Parts: sequence; C-alpha cells; structure tokens
Amino acid sequence: MMIDALQGLLQGIFGSVFPLIWVLLKIVLIIAPLLLCVAYLTFWERKVIGWMQVRIGPNRVGPWGLIQPIADGLKLLLKEVVIPTGSDKSVFLLAPMFAFAPALAAWAVVPFNDTLVLANVNASLLYIMSITSIGVYGIILSGWASNSKYAFLGGMRSAAQMISYEVAMGLALVVVLMVSNSLNLGDIVNGQGRGYFVDRGLGFLSWNWLPLLPMFVVYLTSVVAETNRAPFDLAEGESEIVGFHVEYSGMAFAVFFLAEYANMILVSTLTAILFLGGWLSPVGFLPDGILWLFLKISAVLFVFLWVRATFPRYRYDQIMRLGWKVFIPLCLIWLVVVGTWMMSPLNIWK
Repeated sequence: MMIDALQGLLQGIFGSVFPLIWVLLKIVLIIAPLLLCVAYLTFWERKVIGWMQVRIGPNRVGPWGLIQPIADGLKLLLKEVVIPTGSDKSVFLLAPMFAFAPALAAWAVVPFNDTLVLANVNASLLYIMSITSIGVYGIILSGWASNSKYAFLGGMRSAAQMISYEVAMGLALVVVLMVSNSLNLGDIVNGQGRGYFVDRGLGFLSWNWLPLLPMFVVYLTSVVAETNRAPFDLAEGESEIVGFHVEYSGMAFAVFFLAEYANMILVSTLTAILFLGGWLSPVGFLPDGILWLFLKISAVLFVFLWVRATFPRYRYDQIMRLGWKVFIPLCLIWLVVVGTWMMSPLNIWK
C-alpha cells in the first residue's frame, strides 16, 4: 500500500519522466543499505572473531564501538593514494572499480520476495554469473598496472584461484538449474516451496540444500575461495605471497576490501536463494517473508566469519588441487547422478 501511494505521488510530480525516476529511486533504496551493510559487516566480523577468541573487539569509538566503521572510512579517505612510478595511472585507479562495480550491478536482478525485485528477468542467474565474472579483471589489471613483478605475480595467482573456483561454482549451479528448470531466481525459490515435506509443514526439508547436499558444500566452499576469504585468502597472506594490491594505499586500497565484503553479502544472498529457500518459511505454521531471507543471509555470513576464525590458511597448491582434482570431478559425477535421478521413477522434482 505504501509503495503504491509513493508511486502515485511521484507520478503526479514527475509526469512523463516518472519511470526513470522510479527506477533510480529503487536503485538508491538497494545500494544505500547495501553500502551501510558492507561497512558494518567489517565491524561485526571484528566483534564475532573477538568473541570467539575471548576478546572484546572494537569498543572505543562511539557507544559499544558502533562508530568504528565510520572512523575507519574517514581514516582511509584522508590517507594519500600513492601511485608507483612507471605505472599506468588510469588503469591503476580504474582497477578497484572493476572489482567493486560488479558486486553492486548484480543486485539488479536479486529478488527479495515474489514482487520486490528491480528487474525480474528470465535469465537472472545467467546475468549474475556473467556480471560477477568481470571482477577478475580488476585483480589482473591492478597487478599489471602497478609496474611491479610482485603485484603482477600476485594478481595472476589470485586470478587463477578465482577462475578455478568459478568453474566448480558454475557446475554446482548447473545442478540447481536442472532441478529448478529455470534461470529465474524467483522461480528457483518458488520451486523449493513445493514437495512432500512442504505439504507436511516441514518446508526446510524441501529446499535444495538437502537433495543437493554435495553441491551445497561445493558451492559454499567455492564462494569462500571466490571472495578471497580465509582459509583461501592468499591475496592477503603477505608473509607467504605478496598480493595483487601490494602497491595500493588509502581509499584505492580500501575499495578492494569493500568489494570483498560486498561480494560476501551477494554470494550469501545467492546461497540463501538457491539452496535455502530464499524468503520461504522453514515451517508451515509461520508465514513467508523477507525477514526469512535476511536471517538466512546473516546465517551464511556468520559461517564466513566462523570459518575465518577456525581454519589456518591453505597453501596455494592445496587450494588449486581442491578446486581442480576434487570439486570439479565431484560436480561432474553429481550432474550425472541428479540427471539419472530426475529420469527415474524416484524423481522428487516433478
């Protein structure tokens, strides 16, 4: 009702340009809270890991340390951006944007419920896979434009890691597409709201995480590696490997980490939508709603932080072996298993 009233008011004010104004307003309503969440995810990470390690975490700036992300942002804004001698200045400054922009552009097709979506396109999952794969260019360009062999080698390592796990992640999503019979994220969520267990009030047992459990584990692990998070954070492991952003400082350096946290929120949302039922209620006696989606996103983000506080960093050869020799063969085998399952009388996705 409020949205309809707002639409009527804006249409009366702006007339023929109302459709453009309405789209811009929806973009702002998505991006502004997202940027705020990115800032406070850094705060929440420090707090959660502090509690796990029996520490307090940030508590000095503002009540309970709540202004810490704003203080960190101001500090980075005021720091000098040092551009190395002999570097390609324009590419050097554009590279962080290549890493950050896809994490924002992907939200154009992410649904928050049956109707609340900026662009409800049929191939929304294909769009997300395409737009997020551009992020690897930011890493390659940052290493190349720095005019440093260390940054270039670090960029190549990180790019190879991202591409390797994109393959496994894409194959895991192919299995989801097979059982959902759609590339539309809304249809994928609605497909998880049907089945034997839903009729008995146990909707969470009909979500894709259970019948596709190996693919759920592969996807969740792959997105941790894809976002350069621990224990796959070799880009930040300067004691072992000099990363692609070694020549960056100030706000240019911060944009890479904003991209990392924005990607964490994006992949957590996709995990909730593709495997955990999106906005669907886990039990029949509670209504569906956007609150369930936010709770599932928060749970997946907590797993990201938990993993970082728990596992030591992998060696580079271990990371690549896991991606190419374990995950990709497992995905290919599971493709055949699910395909056979769907063609058999025991098909649960009819």
